[in-house]
Amino acid sequence: MNFKKALIVCLIPAFVISGCGKTTREEANNTTNQETLAQVSGQGTGQDTEQDTEKTESSGTEASSDDESQDAEVSRDLFAMDTYMTLTAYGEHAQEAVDKAAERVEALDALLSTGDENSEIYQLNQKGEATLSEDGGYLVERALELYKKTDGAFDIAIYPVMQAWGFPTQEYHVPNDATLKDRLTLADASKVNYDKDTRKISFDRDGMEIDLGGIAKGYTSAQIMQIYQDCGVTSGLVNLGGNVQALGCKTDGSKWKVAIQSPDDTEDYLGILEIENQAVITSGGYERYFEEDGVTYHHIIDPATGYPADSGLISVTIVSDDGTLADGLSTSLFIMGEEKAAQFWRKNSDEFETIMETADGKLYVTEGIADSLTTDMDVTVIHK
Repeated sequence: MNFKKALIVCLIPAFVISGCGKTTREEANNTTNQETLAQVSGQGTGQDTEQDTEKTESSGTEASSDDESQDAEVSRDLFAMDTYMTLTAYGEHAQEAVDKAAERVEALDALLSTGDENSEIYQLNQKGEATLSEDGGYLVERALELYKKTDGAFDIAIYPVMQAWGFPTQEYHVPNDATLKDRLTLADASKVNYDKDTRKISFDRDGMEIDLGGIAKGYTSAQIMQIYQDCGVTSGLVNLGGNVQALGCKTDGSKWKVAIQSPDDTEDYLGILEIENQAVITSGGYERYFEEDGVTYHHIIDPATGYPADSGLISVTIVSDDGTLADGLSTSLFIMGEEKAAQFWRKNSDEFETIMETADGKLYVTEGIADSLTTDMDVTVIHK
């Protein structure tokens, strides 16, 4: 199988939705007259932002109005949370669902941003204490649970260290040892005090700041799935900057097909995964990085060292029913490395599955999804 030229592939009745790249010439030639070729970008194309498109495609035979309504697609592109997103739903309530989902995305973006002076997270970071909204409180609670569960690999208090590297502002530079040592004293989520009953939060140390970006998009995709369901939609998909979550199956009853991007080539991918009612979220150093003096530094910072994680992994994909969990664990397992990540999965295999690629080109897949992944690579299956 040729895994070139696609980032996200979702094969649906009458439509082939692909990622940043285009389908291969052979795939395009094999598209029937009953199919339309569209594109969904994992990183965004910069075009058609916040535009609504409603697309229905009739087959060669006469279709009933009920069938047309059931298969009708509504898709909307927008820019939020510093990334391009695509929201897609099917059925007679699809337009309502997508509109409400877009409103929810924009509201969460305004609420959780670290750079917006009006957001509650910005205000918290400035004042060192706050009473959070229901969304903000839920995310802090989940983040602190993940901090304990991953032995500190997931740490929302890492933000001062991220600032030292210039990642939030894109003013990249390598901080000196003294700066990192100082910032690391602030990067300790155990010093975050949170009362889940009152949603009051405070920091033990002056200068501490948090960033919920490590789970915000996963939470957002889960919220969109809930909105879809509340609107009566049974088939839909969201792509939040490459974070994918699916509702149900495709309208023909078959599973969604999602491609996992290769960390070595943005126009290639590791394999195709079949999913239903799951989130698929990947973390890798290729997402954001800079070079200085011939050395590449990526944005996934190890809280134990203050430097970009050097665990031997170059890509980690998490598959889970829980989008929030998947988002947080994709970063955490990347920091842990393959051996510790495999041990962590064995302890928590009822909550997620994972696909990991090492720097020497080995692909590891947990047994729960091994049969759902199609790839040209040699695979080592991780068993319980």
